[in-house]
Amino acid sequence: MIENGAKSINVHKRNIVLPRGELALSYQINAAIKRAGAGEQPYQLEDLLDFAQRINPKRAFLFVSKVLGRHIPVAPSVMRTSFTDLANLVPDELAEPILVIGMAETAVGLSAGVHQALQTRYPNALLLNSTRHAQHDDGNDSNNDNVLLTTFSEDHSHASQHLIYQSADKVTQAQLLATKTLIMVDDEASTGNTCVNVVSALRAAGLTQLQQVHLTTLVDWSLNQHQADTDDSVASRLANIDFYRHHLLSGAWQWTDAPNPEPIMMPSVDTTEAGSNALGDTGNWGRFPTLTSTDGFDSYLANFQQAVRVFNQQRQLDDAYLPTRILVLGSNEFVWLPFLLAEWLEKNSNIDNVINHPEIKFSALTRSPIALGGGISTRLSFTDNYGLGMTNFVYNVNPADWDLIVLCVETSSESVDSLWHGLDNVLIVSPS
Repeated sequence: MIENGAKSINVHKRNIVLPRGELALSYQINAAIKRAGAGEQPYQLEDLLDFAQRINPKRAFLFVSKVLGRHIPVAPSVMRTSFTDLANLVPDELAEPILVIGMAETAVGLSAGVHQALQTRYPNALLLNSTRHAQHDDGNDSNNDNVLLTTFSEDHSHASQHLIYQSADKVTQAQLLATKTLIMVDDEASTGNTCVNVVSALRAAGLTQLQQVHLTTLVDWSLNQHQADTDDSVASRLANIDFYRHHLLSGAWQWTDAPNPEPIMMPSVDTTEAGSNALGDTGNWGRFPTLTSTDGFDSYLANFQQAVRVFNQQRQLDDAYLPTRILVLGSNEFVWLPFLLAEWLEKNSNIDNVINHPEIKFSALTRSPIALGGGISTRLSFTDNYGLGMTNFVYNVNPADWDLIVLCVETSSESVDSLWHGLDNVLIVSPS
């Protein structure tokens, strides 16, 4: 137990043994959060995380979120609760304009969820996500839709380069550049270096009015750095900016390599190319600055409902029939509208055309290479749907466990790997 002034902080310890080494954790429960539906108890480590081994020479371990809907299928209501609980930690009366920025690919859905929750208090807050998919220019010189604002690097990542786009709308762009409070959203922080890289890039790109930065993460693992008064702490590297942290759980980690670990070969996934398959129109859910991240949902929902009718007609079922166990899969960065679809299914589970008490869960395809073991029990690999010739993965998904898998993409259905087309319980939903 650490004595901190008048407060006592319980520090918990746990060691995680992985094939390439051992992860030693010390962490603190955030008692300020009373998690809905859990007897008003705060989040525990086992509520939030499992652990696995990266296929990555830069960092051998991975924190596998149990609430993010990325590598472990999660009920949409559980995801929504974590979005809202995290947003509620951000204080009132922040200086405006406010920018909420999320990190591709893992946190683009999380950032949209936090942004949506924050808009009950800050209705004019902008949302902007980084991306690793270059956005093609349409060739019209008068159209500024696809102009880069800046780039930055996430040094430890399997795909380190990020792109950030500006707005074609002059009013929105002016608000973006006038940002006074930056709320950076990520699934976890392990050193704080990415936050420094993002803020430095944004300031150099014209966001010169920044007064505050709020690093807002499900779990913050850089506790040992920001408690120490050192020259390399995040706060000390953000000159003339007030720096704050908000998280559901915090701690510190130490990694020890195993003796003579086996060498690994990481797939080639570090690209920011656009790919040869065109992106369909799914609205603006955050790749460009936006006040509203849901403007493409109604159209995508209509596409889903039409796809269900065709799917059922081919199987001689009632047009609107949906089975009990449904897994909705987003794809890479395209996860926010698919999450809203999964949430819509969950909320409408008692209507006539859906069997009562279904199991609706959400997860996503990813370019992130992870080894089997620990929090990763199964892995499917296939070619990406963007036309990059890149291997993609989905984890902890056995297709036979689901009556229906709804695979949501932002490209055409023809772009999807034959693995998915070969499964008779997969419904592909695309923009057209």
